[in-house]
Amino acid sequence: MNNQTNFTMLCDFYELSMANGYFQTPLRNRITYFDAFFRSIPDKGGFAIAAGLEQVIDYIKNLHFTEEDIEYLRSKGGFVEEFLDYLRNFRFTGDIWAVPEGTTIFPREPIMTVRAPAIQAQFIETYILLVLNHQSLIATKSNRIVRAAAGRPVAEFGSRRAQGADAAILGARASYIAGCVGTACVQADRDYHVPATGTMAHSWVQMFPDEYTAFETYCKLYPNNATLLVDTYNVLRSGVPNAIKAIQTVLWPQGIRKCGIRIDSGDLTYLSKEARKMLDDAGLTECKIVASNSLDEYIIRGLLLEGARLDSFGVGERLITSKSDPVFGSVYKLAAIEDEAGNIIPKIKVSENVEKITVPHFKKVYRLYDRDTKKAIADVLTVHDEVIDDSKEYELIDPSFTWKRKKVSNFSAEELLKPIFKGGELVYELPSIDEIRENCIKHVGLLWDEIKRFENPQNYFVDLSERLLDIRAELLETNKNQ
Repeated sequence: MNNQTNFTMLCDFYELSMANGYFQTPLRNRITYFDAFFRSIPDKGGFAIAAGLEQVIDYIKNLHFTEEDIEYLRSKGGFVEEFLDYLRNFRFTGDIWAVPEGTTIFPREPIMTVRAPAIQAQFIETYILLVLNHQSLIATKSNRIVRAAAGRPVAEFGSRRAQGADAAILGARASYIAGCVGTACVQADRDYHVPATGTMAHSWVQMFPDEYTAFETYCKLYPNNATLLVDTYNVLRSGVPNAIKAIQTVLWPQGIRKCGIRIDSGDLTYLSKEARKMLDDAGLTECKIVASNSLDEYIIRGLLLEGARLDSFGVGERLITSKSDPVFGSVYKLAAIEDEAGNIIPKIKVSENVEKITVPHFKKVYRLYDRDTKKAIADVLTVHDEVIDDSKEYELIDPSFTWKRKKVSNFSAEELLKPIFKGGELVYELPSIDEIRENCIKHVGLLWDEIKRFENPQNYFVDLSERLLDIRAELLETNKNQ
């Protein structure tokens, strides 16, 4: 979908303050390199999933200031008229590289790199982080829930609990990328082709004089999509028996066996086991049982370990808000600038908090795969002009403990960052949402099971090349006394 909403003014005010300042100095046209990356994986997981690139592309393509925007900025004071005039023809003219959506990603590695004049590169920070943080968060959480369901379909049901309209719509998009089969959100289907699904609420059942009439009516109106909500009054005493009667009376004469019931409250393990017996005894062996009610990956895993007879899940608030860990935490940091001659000068941010020390320079990100198992071995950050030769042995270096080294051979190397914009022009062919979804399935499948554990996952190697380590060490030494 090409988003035509103008989000140019969705930025932090300091982006404009800095732009106005850069404009009045020789830095206005200085070429800069910024990396978007994250420091920790939500829920202490072993990996995250990249999402949101399509919305960043829409934003960059539509980036412009209206006369109303400029008049507003004039009213704030502090902006010189020459800068406000400059904004009338403002557009992005730089380069962007990014990890394709659906790709598994890890801390400290760039998931997007921006090369552009300082004003442009700095200005787009807020929206890039907003989009990547939100959708990567929901995709990562959704994939955990999908994996917990162990092959059973999961639908996203969270619109009414999302933090705003865009969070509902784009959260549904991210959940589908990560493996959910559909959403309750109709606009996500209309705009992003995420299959919309859903049948009835408790109010439907309550509107009729009795539960059976509610089920019978629904089966008559929607014979090919009958999933009956059986917990409005009492699941086992009335809900399931009335569902059985309606299905046998209305659907069976039409030769329809595909149907379902949904349980939205109570002891889901016990109720699903008893409901399954009742359905099977009545000959409804093809009737599926759907569970909902504040589910997440841990509850779903627990239900299945207890032997719950559940065929699919509807997951709402804990997915759409990533309730257990609701902040992804990507940051956008300067990595390098170019001097007047076009030489790339690496830059580093130093902190007493070691995790906040950045990796300098314009970089590539390689992923190494074992040729025999096809599994991912490690990601390696290199300087932009380095090439990892996968025909030779390569030495992995732990950047935290440089004495920890591991030589790998018989591997293939793939560059993860793909060109998206070149000179302000889009050079990336946007995949369909189903192609993004397939990319996610592929990349998750390339990880070892140990990395996919919910608790205490194995750490995945994200290493720096020896040259990049030396550059970082030199910059740290140089900046020691600043």
